[in-house]
Order: sequence, then structure tokens, then C-alpha cells
Amino acid sequence: MAGHFEATPGGASVALDEVEIAILRSLAVQLLELIGPGDEPADGEDPLAALFAEGPSEPPTDPALARLFPEAYGDEDKELREASSEFRRFTENDLRTRKRDDALAVVRTLDALAPVADDGAVLSLTTAECHHWLGALNDLRLTIGTRLEVSDEDEGQDGSLYRLPDSDPRKPMVMAYLWLGALQETLVETLMPD
Repeated sequence: MAGHFEATPGGASVALDEVEIAILRSLAVQLLELIGPGDEPADGEDPLAALFAEGPSEPPTDPALARLFPEAYGDEDKELREASSEFRRFTENDLRTRKRDDALAVVRTLDALAPVADDGAVLSLTTAECHHWLGALNDLRLTIGTRLEVSDEDEGQDGSLYRLPDSDPRKPMVMAYLWLGALQETLVETLMPD
């Protein structure tokens, strides 16, 4: 999985094979399932009222969700916990919507790909789609890293992630984690001004 993003006029592109497309789509769908469905207004419900709906005040119990929706101010003392709770109540729904939109953009752009020679395709993204992809790639890495219990020491070039034996059951997810990181890095580079 050596694909990397390259800058194009108005966005970026990357060549992906069928396996890479399937992995990216599967991971994005799993992320959508983890984040959960959106809070769409019910038939007859005032859509404006939905904008002012309050979200949860407690952090998620799932470690991956807690990483995606962290505490705003920490939990060192009661006052900070209360401030974090209040902040979460008014921001988490919007953050979930944004993360859901990012993952949906990944699925939709992959579904719109037209195959080319050698069982692959070239994914071309607009600048707006690049930003959705960056958000989704980041969320996928945070989620996988949390599930793998990755630490800063594990990620360095000399870290243990690069030395896992093939027999380690975590190896496929580690490879996906590292690949997503490379995709994310090259996509950031394409968006950097010259």
C-alpha cells in the first residue's frame, strides 16, 4: 500500500487499488457505525429546535469514542469536570455531525470512483473533499490507535509498531494504521502553500 496523495489544480489525487479502496471504505463505514446515527429532526419536528438540542454531558465509556470526543478541560477537579460537562453538552452533537460528514465524504468519493487499468482507480478530490478526508483519516487513526493502545514511543521509526512479527494478530491493523498515517501526511503536504 504505497499510494500517496499528489497535489492537483484545486485539490489532490491518489492512485488506489481495489484492496485499498475496500479497506478505506470498510474503515469509514465502521467509523460511521462507531460514531452513531445523526439526530435528524423527526417528521413534523421543528428543524430549528434540533439546532438547539443539548447533547450528552458525560464522556463516552468506549475508549475510542472518548478519544474522538475528549474532555475539554480535563477532570482534575470538580470545577473542571463541570466545565467539561457543560462544554460537551453544547458541542458534542455538532462534533459528531462533522465527524459523520467527514466519514460519509470518504464513502461517497470512493463509491463514485470509476475503475481504470490494473484493477485500480485514481481518486481525485476537491479542496473541500480533501478537508473531509483529512478529518476522517485523523479520526480513523485515533480510533485504531486507541484500539491498539498505541503510544508515542510505538510510533517512532524505531518503535515497536515497525517490528511486529507477522504472526502478531494486531499486524493487519497496525499496517492499516501506518498506511493511513502516510496517506494523511501526504494529503497535508498537498494542501500546504508553496
